Amino acid sequence: MKNIGAFFDIDGTLYREGLIAEMFKKLLKYEIIPAEKWYNEVKPEYVKWDKRQGNYDNYLLKMASIYTETIKGLHESQIKFIAAKVVEQKGDRVYTYTRERIKWHKSMGHILLTVSGSPQELVKEMAVKHGFTDYKGAVYTLDKEKIYTGKVLPMWDSFSKEQAINELCEKYDIDLNKSYSYGDTSGDFSMFKLTANPICINPTRELIEKVVADEEVKNKIKIVVERKDVIYDMKVSSLQTIEL
Repeated sequence: MKNIGAFFDIDGTLYREGLIAEMFKKLLKYEIIPAEKWYNEVKPEYVKWDKRQGNYDNYLLKMASIYTETIKGLHESQIKFIAAKVVEQKGDRVYTYTRERIKWHKSMGHILLTVSGSPQELVKEMAVKHGFTDYKGAVYTLDKEKIYTGKVLPMWDSFSKEQAINELCEKYDIDLNKSYSYGDTSGDFSMFKLTANPICINPTRELIEKVVADEEVKNKIKIVVERKDVIYDMKVSSLQTIEL
């Protein structure tokens, strides 16, 4: 028999914000990222999102872009050290629902896998902390001296996640027709298409629009919203979005 897999996004699905935001803060603190990069480029996107006037993905992508520029020329050991510190200090800041689902999948003997758009160094630390079998994250490439080149192989888009899932399925002999997936943004949509049991956690408007437009996903998906200490389990048919 093939194995059952459980594929988890991290940012906004397991971790309650974006892990790269915590990494960004550390790089600011250590003065690796100049403060003006935050004030002039990232903060405007953050303020728009914080006021619910902008797109969360725009905020994350802006940070990812500056992160890529900043680490060019740094040694791998520097980023690994900072990533370990971030997860040591913030790694338990997770959603209750997702944490309990991880426990359940472990009890059922399922293969736990995380496919995240965060830097692979961060994803690895979170995977170890929360007991995942394997992981895939955005790869910031290194030269032979283990210096970052400024190039990145993304893992935040739907196409890259689909490729990653197919590779992990082959590696662990996983049956997608019995497997689970958890995500919150449009980048996770391919996971929902591929797996029999998709769970949408605190979804973005863009993701909801994709789900509603796809009959296959719409009919099999479960939507969960966690706010404060309450978890809401919803059906797609009960959703009503308001134009902003």
